[in-house]
Amino acid sequence: MIPSDNLSVPEEALEHPLKDWLNLNRFIFCPGCLIGTVITSITTCLKERGLTSKDYAVVSGIGCTGRASGCFKAPAFHTTHGRAIPFATGLKLANPKLTVVVYSGDGDLFAIGGNHFIHAARRNIDIKVICINNFTYAMTGGQVAPTTPLTAISTTSPYGCYEKSFNLPYLAESSGAVYVARWTAYHVKQIEKSITEALKKKGFSFIEILSPCPTLYGRRNREGSGLDTMKFYRENSVIKHNANTKDTDIEIGRKIIVGRFIDKTQPTYIDRMDERLSKILGPKYVKFTGE
Repeated sequence: MIPSDNLSVPEEALEHPLKDWLNLNRFIFCPGCLIGTVITSITTCLKERGLTSKDYAVVSGIGCTGRASGCFKAPAFHTTHGRAIPFATGLKLANPKLTVVVYSGDGDLFAIGGNHFIHAARRNIDIKVICINNFTYAMTGGQVAPTTPLTAISTTSPYGCYEKSFNLPYLAESSGAVYVARWTAYHVKQIEKSITEALKKKGFSFIEILSPCPTLYGRRNREGSGLDTMKFYRENSVIKHNANTKDTDIEIGRKIIVGRFIDKTQPTYIDRMDERLSKILGPKYVKFTGE
């Protein structure tokens, strides 16, 4: 038998590797929810890029994912419902050198916030939008959302949803996003790779992450625990990089297509503005970037 002393772990080894980056006491998510896991993925990528709290800002809206803003030891903004993207746009225009990350939920970004999403993508605002899609309004009672699949049960669709849901990658691409990817919360390494790729790109980048909501969506739809949902994602996800986003609809009973779908280069909003005003005003024009 191994003496108990040999099983002890040094106190420093128990410290979270991101303790200087995150307010760990603010991780107040339901058991089985992976919102917190994605927060650590985002932070890991920011850290590996060598960014400090002076180099980036995080913006979130209302909902379970909206709580993320309190988790970061950096400028973070918990904005009004659906308004995360316009707040992020203002930050980017005020300080073009700032890396701006929007981290919010499907209800916040694509219901009340849907109009802001499509126009920010159309303008190619240089922000990184990460959407946790749990198919429901999780914090306000489990109502049907713009991403709830057909036939799924919610508090406002007790006999099954009969509204066709948004295909988020297709919406993002058709609106003008230069980077579009989708993963599930099971694909942690792929999520981190996609976030790193998005951070390196100039322009509107969008990453959809399917994450379980065992408390409200999972129970009603008999998905089991968060771990059961993760097993489902592992067994029913098909990686298809460069897939046509028209074919990435999510439907109950079908395999989930994940991967990096769009990765292109186009002038950003600020690039086009600088180009236009330079032609009009000539040498006296000072570019938005200060260059």
